[in-house]
Amino acid sequence: MADRFKIALFTYSTKPRGSVIHTLELAEALHHLGHQVCVYALDKDESGFHRSLSCNSEFIPSYPVSGDIDTLIQQRIQEFVNYLSSNPQKLASYDYLHSQDCISANALLMLRDRQQIPHFIRTVHHIEAYNSPFLKECQDRSIRHPDLCLCVSQYWQTELKRQYQIDAPRVINGVNLDRFSPLPSQQDASLKQQFHLTGKPLYLTVGGIEPRKNSIALLHAFSQVLKHYPEAQLIIAGGATLFDYQAYRDEFFAQVEASGIQVGKSLILPGVVTDEQLSVLYRLADAFVFPSVKEGWGLVVLEAIASGTPVITANQPPFTEFLASQHALLIDPASPKAIAHAMIDVVQPAVAASLLEYSRSLCNTYTWNASAKLHLHHYRTLYARNSVSS
Repeated sequence: MADRFKIALFTYSTKPRGSVIHTLELAEALHHLGHQVCVYALDKDESGFHRSLSCNSEFIPSYPVSGDIDTLIQQRIQEFVNYLSSNPQKLASYDYLHSQDCISANALLMLRDRQQIPHFIRTVHHIEAYNSPFLKECQDRSIRHPDLCLCVSQYWQTELKRQYQIDAPRVINGVNLDRFSPLPSQQDASLKQQFHLTGKPLYLTVGGIEPRKNSIALLHAFSQVLKHYPEAQLIIAGGATLFDYQAYRDEFFAQVEASGIQVGKSLILPGVVTDEQLSVLYRLADAFVFPSVKEGWGLVVLEAIASGTPVITANQPPFTEFLASQHALLIDPASPKAIAHAMIDVVQPAVAASLLEYSRSLCNTYTWNASAKLHLHHYRTLYARNSVSS
């Protein structure tokens, strides 16, 4: 096999969710190492990715669905299959086909079963606890049947062994220091004006309003913070997802109304933001608050640190795999009181300065270049294993 590979990476969306960002950054890093990379993504609104890439990309049309989440996932899998099957010669030209999610992994499994591809790889970012038997079966297939299963943290490595008896090598995440920096830009002032960011202190979280982001506990904490800092603002950015969390969102906004928090004044909800806007928001924030109860790894935490913003996050894996108490304020995510205390403490100048001093070195440890090299090692291992078996 040549030293330069042709690699296809697959992701379920063009929206900036964690596994999508991982896919794009890995693709760019592999491309910069000299490999020919193409990212395939489902694109339901024909807008493409939120940022331009230096490597190739192909967008797979995905269409509205009438039905429940099971029907949606089934259609999304079939959209991948139909698109990829339409050009079998191109599909066969890749040395490695690498899925980053359950949907594209199920599509690649179908193509392998049809002998249209020889093998495929799947990275597990986290394991969902689905109520739907259909979704659970989809997830199980996507984990049990790839030729190589990778994961992004020690925690999920352990869970894959416990739940599936799979030994999945760990590949690290990274942070792009060209995108995330404490250095001010010309956009800072205009974004403050656009989103009416007049508060002090200014708290940021990313990921939208949903159960695993622990949004309601964060809201309760923020209501306590407002008693100390009446001019404080909480920005909840992002939120694009396949799943319907309407019941949870309804409860969240009922709690907003009950607590007297004003949306647009104290609580800022910009929705999905652009790549440039996100980097500015990290930089403008006085603290990044991320009491999430389930993550693959927590890319946003390192993005905040790279932007010169002190972090509050959950005192549990996977965060504690790369963060210690000198890097971030680690709290019990089930306790709004603990979150509130940390939000008050983190904006004290001495505390913020200490956290940033000790956490900065993490950005040199977790790089996408290092991640790409780890992936290449595992790609080569798969190739060698298949060569022996054939």
